[in-house]
Amino acid sequence: MTLNFEQPLFALAPLAGFTDLPFRSVVKKFGVDLTVSEMISSNALSFQNQKTLKMLEKSPLETPYSVQIAGSNPTTIQKAVEIINNRDGVDIIDLNCGCPAPKVVNNLQGSSLLTDLVAMGKAIETIKKYSNKRYTSVKIRLGFNEKNHIEIAKVCQESGADFIAVHGRTRSGRYKAPVDYNAIKEIKESIYIPVIANGDITTPQKAKWVLDYTKADGIMVGRGAVGKPWIFQLMKNHILEGKDSEVTPQLVQEVVLEHFEQMVEYYGEYGAILFRKHLHTYSKIGYQGASEFRNLVNRVTDTNELRDIIREFFSQGIQNK
Repeated sequence: MTLNFEQPLFALAPLAGFTDLPFRSVVKKFGVDLTVSEMISSNALSFQNQKTLKMLEKSPLETPYSVQIAGSNPTTIQKAVEIINNRDGVDIIDLNCGCPAPKVVNNLQGSSLLTDLVAMGKAIETIKKYSNKRYTSVKIRLGFNEKNHIEIAKVCQESGADFIAVHGRTRSGRYKAPVDYNAIKEIKESIYIPVIANGDITTPQKAKWVLDYTKADGIMVGRGAVGKPWIFQLMKNHILEGKDSEVTPQLVQEVVLEHFEQMVEYYGEYGAILFRKHLHTYSKIGYQGASEFRNLVNRVTDTNELRDIIREFFSQGIQNK
């Protein structure tokens, strides 16, 4: 499996609690080129925690597929990589250097690696050395408190990363600060490995603008795909074919029901309860009675009853697109 950067690459960003196997399976049907696992603790993986091992599972549709790990201890990372090496169908191991969550940052993982570029470099080198997968990649932010994005990107490149994804905020910017697309552009101009732009890319028009402005080799969409897994098809149509397409209510209903069935199949009956957060986002694209619907699904626990409620609610037309 070879990644093709000759035309823009469209990737689904890892989002804890959202981009699990059922969601990735649904998104994959809308033309996303690359899917990434939820962030996996290299420490939990090295101990072969059962819940963590389950997070490695992928859909047969997911090719290419990337597993993202968090960690900084070379010995622990090596153990995690060796476990991933035994999994067929994984094409990329990605190091998370972007997660801003305190419980991750406090253990010199995620974005706190941006405060110790020597440790970050060693972590990347360890993956590169021990991985039997085709690619090693890194997801970064622009810095921790202050921007030092070019220095970070160059360390990634020198340590053996084959490509990087750049979230255009610092750690202190979390998810609220304006995305600095200029900084992504500067990274692209400073290194020779492919750069994927990430951060607030929520519409086909924005995706095209980001690609044109930053000259990035692809875009990565996370929150913009939650509740709108078809976004990648709309982006590809707009950017690659110059066509703007609409989503029909029938398609939305089919997608929501399929996503629901995938959740129940993967998690059992508990999947119906986990699906509530997705129903909240799906219902926000312009349906009448969405608030009442969200209140209702929060109380329903029976899978068959919830399925019927979903089918009926999403059989109506979309009021405000």
